[in-house]
Amino acid sequence: MRLLHLLLLITHLIIFSCSSLKSGSKENSSSKDHEQTENKLTNRVVQSENHFEVYTHNLENTRMDGYRGIWFELGQKFDYGDKYSGGLGTYTAKHVPLAVYAPKVDQTFFVYGGTPSDTSRHLLCMIGVYDHKSGMVAQPTVVCDKQGVIDPHDNPSVMIDDEGYIWVFVSGRGKKRPGFKYRSREPFSIDNFEKVTEEEMTYPQPWNTKSGLLHLFTKYTGVRQLYWEHSQNGMQWSDDQLLAAIPQEPGEKSGHYQISATWQGKRVGTFFNRHPQGNVDQRTDLYYLQTDDLGNVWTDAAGNKIDIPVIDPQTTALVKDFYTEGKNIYLKDMGFTKQGHPVGLFIKSNGHEPGPENAPYEWFIAQWNGKKWDMSEVTTSDHNYDMGSLYLAPDRWRVVGPTTSAAESPQPWGVGGEVVIWTSTDQGKTWEEESQITHQSRFNHSYVRRPFNFKPPFCFFWSDGDPHQFSSSTIYFGDFEGQVWKLPGHMNQEWMVPEKVVE
Repeated sequence: MRLLHLLLLITHLIIFSCSSLKSGSKENSSSKDHEQTENKLTNRVVQSENHFEVYTHNLENTRMDGYRGIWFELGQKFDYGDKYSGGLGTYTAKHVPLAVYAPKVDQTFFVYGGTPSDTSRHLLCMIGVYDHKSGMVAQPTVVCDKQGVIDPHDNPSVMIDDEGYIWVFVSGRGKKRPGFKYRSREPFSIDNFEKVTEEEMTYPQPWNTKSGLLHLFTKYTGVRQLYWEHSQNGMQWSDDQLLAAIPQEPGEKSGHYQISATWQGKRVGTFFNRHPQGNVDQRTDLYYLQTDDLGNVWTDAAGNKIDIPVIDPQTTALVKDFYTEGKNIYLKDMGFTKQGHPVGLFIKSNGHEPGPENAPYEWFIAQWNGKKWDMSEVTTSDHNYDMGSLYLAPDRWRVVGPTTSAAESPQPWGVGGEVVIWTSTDQGKTWEEESQITHQSRFNHSYVRRPFNFKPPFCFFWSDGDPHQFSSSTIYFGDFEGQVWKLPGHMNQEWMVPEKVVE
């Protein structure tokens, strides 16, 4: 009995510790409600599944026996389900990039939010590798064990430096869950990683440019504001510098989300929205900035120098005013044309709650034509957090994402759906469906991600899951021929061939 009592005491202490880890920014009432929801969710999940996620040691630098994505729900419930939930191993759109192809070794390295088992929600920041010569994947490595966190906002992003070292930037959450930078101990190897920094950092977006390393990220100042830092070697970084903090009116709180990309190894561009009074449920407007020199000078798409930080809602960096239309803007992906013109992908909707009330959920392209911004609609889907990726070849543009309607999706009005390829042969002016590459799936597919410098067949990868109730989550990759492979959830050897599930 004494032993039983001791085990129960240890269990309750661990639950309390996990709950404490979940507390984040408390700068406004909505974030307080969010954190209270997360704390309750942590306790409820541990108890309701009739098992305790008790880990006696840190799993960092452990090879796991398979690829398993994390399942998550935010806990903000509405008539048509959670605000966002499901298989979110490749979440968020603001973690960029999630995969990088390395020509020197002919391998694609990719990161995701994983778990120790199919029934666990304990977040492990994972890295895997696909070998293009053999067509095999290696057992993935735990880069960072989040020690009780069940939230994929803490997912990683990845970058490879000029010497081949793999950098994994692990997101924190607010001010109380720190972010980390890790570097592989050997070039082009996922065997072992060392922690380089611990800092306040959310939504990491690291880029290796010809001038050095540029990192775009978020800090929970003013609610959510955009920052950048730069480095020549990754070991020493500049001070954090504020990029954007646009209030609706002077003196009010501000907030932003961003996406970014690089062009020809020298230019980094970023699209971002703005949150009036810092309220993410009112995210609106679309802005664009770019730099060719690690942030020394920032310009709009026309090349006009912009004073930093951006604080004026009517700056020339404004792409389009959606605030006066009462529209919400959800950023997805961006890229550059051959000429270096930026192109952004986003969803426009009527509000933050899921379901038909805020439809249509319209997928739009914003592109700079050298003189002005043009907008074109790609398609529609059934959720704000449906996420896909943008591919800009000289003769053909593509969007790949879960764009099926509620009636055609495994779980209607939830995050994700069936994966569809959309194509344009007139530089994004008009779009048509090229092919649907998943059919009659058990779960919704979500967060279809583009590897940086991708090489077929690893053209995009994603995870699945049931957005309306807890489920396992499988990770897939595919190509533009419509072929889809499933990464092995359980591996009894170091390297295995993924199962082809769609020919």
